[in-house]
Amino acid sequence: MTFNLATILRESTSAHPDKPMLQLGPLTLTYGQVDQLSAQVAAGLREAGLQRGDSVALQLPNVPQFVIAYFGALRAGMTVVPLNPLLKAPEVSYHLSDSGAKVLVTFDAFAEEAVKGAAEAGGVRVYVVSAPGGPEAPPDTTPFDAVVAAGAGADPADVEQMSPDDTATIIYTSGTTGRPKGAELTHFQMYMAASVAAETFQYRDDDVGMAVLPLFHVFGLSSVMNCAIRAGATLSLVPRFDVGAVLDAMEEHRVTVFCGVPTMFVALMHADLTGRDVSRLRVCVSGGASIPGEVIKGFEAAYGGATILEGYGLSETCALATFNRSAEERRVTSIGKRLWGCEVRVVDGEDRPLPPGPDNVGEIVLRGHNVMKGYLGRPEATAEAMRGGWFHTGDLGYADEDGFFFIVDRKKDLVIRGGFNVYPREIEEVLHAHPAVMEAAVVGRPDERLGEEVVAFVSLRPGASAEPDEVIAFCKERLAAYKYPREVVVIDELPKGPSGKVLKTELRGR
Repeated sequence: MTFNLATILRESTSAHPDKPMLQLGPLTLTYGQVDQLSAQVAAGLREAGLQRGDSVALQLPNVPQFVIAYFGALRAGMTVVPLNPLLKAPEVSYHLSDSGAKVLVTFDAFAEEAVKGAAEAGGVRVYVVSAPGGPEAPPDTTPFDAVVAAGAGADPADVEQMSPDDTATIIYTSGTTGRPKGAELTHFQMYMAASVAAETFQYRDDDVGMAVLPLFHVFGLSSVMNCAIRAGATLSLVPRFDVGAVLDAMEEHRVTVFCGVPTMFVALMHADLTGRDVSRLRVCVSGGASIPGEVIKGFEAAYGGATILEGYGLSETCALATFNRSAEERRVTSIGKRLWGCEVRVVDGEDRPLPPGPDNVGEIVLRGHNVMKGYLGRPEATAEAMRGGWFHTGDLGYADEDGFFFIVDRKKDLVIRGGFNVYPREIEEVLHAHPAVMEAAVVGRPDERLGEEVVAFVSLRPGASAEPDEVIAFCKERLAAYKYPREVVVIDELPKGPSGKVLKTELRGR
């Protein structure tokens, strides 16, 4: 058997080549146009010397070039490595080196840091997507348009045949034990995730989905982009979340499906809808963090017939594992029932299944078609996460008698800021590099606008001095904008338990 994830684009193009596929403001590209352009990218990458199995990193906002480059690399048999455009040079370098990427496609606004990171990694060719009126591309880069032009005349039917178990994408995620790990997601897993999600969301080919969730994130990549294209729907692109821009796109493109994180729904719930026509919106999908029941009620009251359905998943599970399937069946505060083909359990500390009930809280574990192939180059981490044949999520929860699952806490000390996952350990390592810092611990503080804000507690070396603003600036230079702490609290000593472990619960209480 052979299979390539790019088949979802080819089949939807075959069904309706002249149908709008991508919309960004007044720009519209049809399925046929995107199919042809991605074929040219595939040919252009081959012309540049890349081969089947090579990795191509994409560091782009939600613009058509992301979609075109994504499917171009896939159809050439290459692996796509989506990266956050806000990463700083050392972070870019790490991701490129760890993934073995041969090419980085970046955006003009982020090119300076991207080029520095590529230079540190060594041997990485940088292509730049330029916006009209944007900054001039740095030296030693190539316009992305040149890749497209190099493949002029490419045959869209030329799709590299892959094994279903070949890696299609590498999504980077962090744990509490070190630097980001690359979760390998295969062609078949990504196809199944998009197909099951499309069916679960009841996606139709006359739907218009909105892509405001970043496409470099597994939620936006799988449950938004791949899902819409698998269904043959139209995708409205919004490069950055802004209430006005989102509402403009909803009206202009007559959006029917919206996926977002709770902070987005909060902002939209409080938006001024006077004179706005958002009547086409019918279903909304919430993920990334728990969404309060009051937000669901408030949003649905403001947006008429739209229904918010909450789901749960991780990078390692192609975005989704459980879902509330309908307004009639859903349970507010629940992450829903297991998806088709995905098994979900709650287990105790010895991995023994726990019975239903809120008193039987344990770790949520998963297995099925959606669970990653493994962590790139990390067999020990893969074995630990997949012990007993089940993926251990690190999230604590319980099930009820009807098969609905509920998250009660995170086993990992993850902070979710504005929908972005922020891993304290990564920030703590940067803090420990500050010459004045002796100990550091990072926690999340509740924030009405962002969900959580990043707060760092530090103690200083004897005789050393450092102002909070100085420590914040130190982190800001070394971490992406969504990661660095907005508040630093200097204390004499971090609270610790009997084993010497820092008591983050006590810090959160402060």
